[in-house]
Amino acid sequence: MSKKIIINADDFGLCRGVNNAVAEAHAMGVLTSATIMANMAGVDEAIEMAKKMPALGVGVHLNVVTGKPISTDPIVKILTNATGNFGYSVAKLAIATISSKNIREAIETELSAQISSLISKGITPTHLDSHKHFHCLPAVWRIVCRLAEKFNIPAIRWPYEPATLLGGDWPKVELKDKVRALLVRQMALKCQGIDDRFIKTDIFFGLAHTGRIDDNFWTEVSQTQFAGVAEVMTHPGYPEGLGKTRLVEQRQTELKWLCAASTKKALADAGIELINYRDIGKE
Repeated sequence: MSKKIIINADDFGLCRGVNNAVAEAHAMGVLTSATIMANMAGVDEAIEMAKKMPALGVGVHLNVVTGKPISTDPIVKILTNATGNFGYSVAKLAIATISSKNIREAIETELSAQISSLISKGITPTHLDSHKHFHCLPAVWRIVCRLAEKFNIPAIRWPYEPATLLGGDWPKVELKDKVRALLVRQMALKCQGIDDRFIKTDIFFGLAHTGRIDDNFWTEVSQTQFAGVAEVMTHPGYPEGLGKTRLVEQRQTELKWLCAASTKKALADAGIELINYRDIGKE
């Protein structure tokens, strides 16, 4: 079986710096896919850019942890703080989505509004993923599966990254990154057992190495043996408009190596086909 990889940029629409980097990584590099944040300042610019890049697969980067909601339904206010911004961390959502039906209803209302907003502006989503992987909370996974069915969206990110990516010649990561990767990996397996209809990939890269995607990372990706379809999560960006975020300088490093000739050569020499979610199932 041939090896196929989707290389996705998260946070499209966050700001101008990210939008410009996504466009550059697609036009000059190996980026094949991006997911738009419907509720962030750069969303309209990202949509216009996406329309000029027909080969770029574009999905929805669902978000109820950063910025303000776009739904005007009163129920969504339960997700916000005194400033009107989303007030829950992923850890708090993990508890709240189990204990509160109102929280679950508010999340479904807001996520539906985000998807509807992008579709109304001309985007046909190839897939769904989420900011900080909150869609892999079991209660939220059920919601996202319902929304994928409702809006006829064929795929949802499945961030199953094997523990083997933490050893060998892979770039070293800190303990907190290992713990994050472990937690998301376990949630991904739980989600698979709940509803696997929208899982279209077999393996995931870039979780533990978020902020550490460089030339060594791409060398290891190209040399990793897997069958089927993989997704690589990236976060390219320039500083303009980023504001307060844990990834700033790292975004430029990721952009550099997404566009590097050595990255293209390593993937091509390995016989890896670069695709996006829209291509899955097309033989």
